[in-house]
Amino acid sequence: MTRTRWIWLTAAVLYIAFFSWYTSFGGPLTEQEIDKYMAFFEQRGIEPEQKRVLEQFLRSDTGDDFAMINVIDMYATPLQVPGVEPGESSDDVLGKYMQYMYPALFARASHPVFAGDAAASALDLMNAPEMHQWTRSALMRYRSRRDMMEITTNPAFSGSHDFKVAAMHKTIAFPLDPWFQLGDPRLVLALILTLIALGLSWREALAQRTVD
Repeated sequence: MTRTRWIWLTAAVLYIAFFSWYTSFGGPLTEQEIDKYMAFFEQRGIEPEQKRVLEQFLRSDTGDDFAMINVIDMYATPLQVPGVEPGESSDDVLGKYMQYMYPALFARASHPVFAGDAAASALDLMNAPEMHQWTRSALMRYRSRRDMMEITTNPAFSGSHDFKVAAMHKTIAFPLDPWFQLGDPRLVLALILTLIALGLSWREALAQRTVD
């Protein structure tokens, strides 16, 4: 096999490996999985309206990825729950929560799409009293509903979730599905690997021409 073919084969293998990890192939949640997740939250004392919304969300699963938009208002001083040290800021405490979340997210090809701090109070409100003050917002991509449920039902999540409660004064989070992003990593990686393979192939062709 020529070196040029090895270049394209390597690029193809890298892309297939990433695509296989980044894309959900498990299909929609099964009835058994939904029952398992709902039983978990019922044991946690989920409120009836939250239960209804969560079950509808799980039963409408397409098996594909989705995004969760989060709007957050942080406490000026975090609540003093176990594990919060004197003098720690709400950002410090939220960081303790994310110590679990980031590894769990990235292991399942889930990640932030964007995040930013509020530049001002809400510029437009409609039928949303007391909702004018926010600190930041973020959009989180999840590979699938199954991945999100596996993260939130992991026993390691329950302890770290207390830090989220201690750091956030209020928050709104709701899923977007269907959704899209112009910078889908699968497309970006395909373009990058193609450019690299083209460049290396061109260099190899020039080197071969020089030898000839």
